[in-house]
This record gives sequence, structure tokens and C-alpha cells, in this order.
Amino acid sequence: VDVGEERSAAQHQPAVVVLGVRPDRDQDLSEVADEVRVIAKEQNRWIKVASAFPVSPVVTRARGINKTDWIRIDRTTYDTCIDSRDYRSIGT
Repeated sequence: VDVGEERSAAQHQPAVVVLGVRPDRDQDLSEVADEVRVIAKEQNRWIKVASAFPVSPVVTRARGINKTDWIRIDRTTYDTCIDSRDYRSIGT
């Protein structure tokens, strides 16, 4: 999740939230998708929530997050989108 995208949702700015899904953790981000919907409802606005996931012969059971639009991308593109920063330590 791009932290800036989540903040733009909270600040009433137009937003499309795309959640990157790791093949081994299909639904870990479903709570984030739900929270974005709560923000949209509170602000009486529309926010698109989508989940992108890799598709390749190696990846099995590839799927997006429940209640999001699913974006299938090739593994090479997926790998270039991975953000290696650990956001858990920000603000602590």
C-alpha cells in the first residue's frame, strides 16, 4: 500500500488505491480495502480499490483481495513494483 494514497483518501483528494498482493498472502490486506471503503462512505465519495497480483506459470492460486477489482500483471512487472521499505518503523 502506498501510504500517500491512503492519506489522499483521508484528505478528500481523488484516489485510486491499488494494493499489491503477495501470492502467499491473498487476503492480508482485506482490512485496508474495508477501511478505504469506510473513508469513502464517511466522505460521501467514490474511491476505486483494486488489487494487483502476479500471474505466471510458477504462481499458483493467484487472485486478488476480496471485494476489490483484480488486476493481473506479469511477474516481471510485479517484481519491479515491490517496495522494500519497512513502513512499520515510520512514526515510532
